Amino acid sequence: MLIDSHCHLQDRKYDRDVEDVIQRAFDAGVTAMVTIGYDMPSSRRAFEIADAHANIYATVGVHPHDAKALTPSDIDELTRLAQSPKVVAIGEIGLDFFRNLSPRDDQYRAFREQLAIARAAKLPVVIHSRDADEEVYEVLAEYAQGAEAQERPLGVMHCYPGDLPLAMRYIKLGFVISIAGPVTYAKSHTTRAVAGAIPLASMTVETDAPYLPPQRVRGERNEPANVKDVAEYVAGLRGTPYAEVAAETAKTAVRLFGLPVEVIAR
Repeated sequence: MLIDSHCHLQDRKYDRDVEDVIQRAFDAGVTAMVTIGYDMPSSRRAFEIADAHANIYATVGVHPHDAKALTPSDIDELTRLAQSPKVVAIGEIGLDFFRNLSPRDDQYRAFREQLAIARAAKLPVVIHSRDADEEVYEVLAEYAQGAEAQERPLGVMHCYPGDLPLAMRYIKLGFVISIAGPVTYAKSHTTRAVAGAIPLASMTVETDAPYLPPQRVRGERNEPANVKDVAEYVAGLRGTPYAEVAAETAKTAVRLFGLPVEVIAR
């Protein structure tokens, strides 16, 4: 059991060999992948890939970098796409005050409008946060207050960049924390502290492929098969068997995204 909870199979870097990339992941023991939308074209393509493959699922959404381009017709299209059973979350959405490629007012507007889509569709959200820890937390705390009681998480903090106290605050809100390849980098002390301490029931693992390859293949194109490196590294940090980390993070992903239990039973 191993699920890559966040990859981008629709990325142009896979144009020539996406089917091979998918097969290598399954051969490596990955039982499911979630391919993440970040603008309108990538959301459409993520849905197409998911719709054409068993055990691949999609999210749809507009990243804060492109928030200024989000239109009412885009909101309508995202709302329609969210009705498909192969679309399992809204995202990647959030705030990015590091690059500020969209004005902050537009980022907040797009963030809240897409949170509203998720609430209406009863889907979780995939959150991007960079240099905006407290600002994102404030928006999500407000969002969580209006959430109906439910067993599944409200969403996931993608490639979590914050510290352990903030991670625990997010978990208390009803979010899970996703650990990616940077946990394997020499200077990622803060991420390792998080990965070593939070409950596995509140953790997913991801690649963000084709980006953020783990240390073993750093500098190369990342692939979903490499999510095994992340799970193995987390297991070493925690002194926990790899099989337990893989299984428990897969169960978290199934609960988060509402995936069929068959993806962790094959």
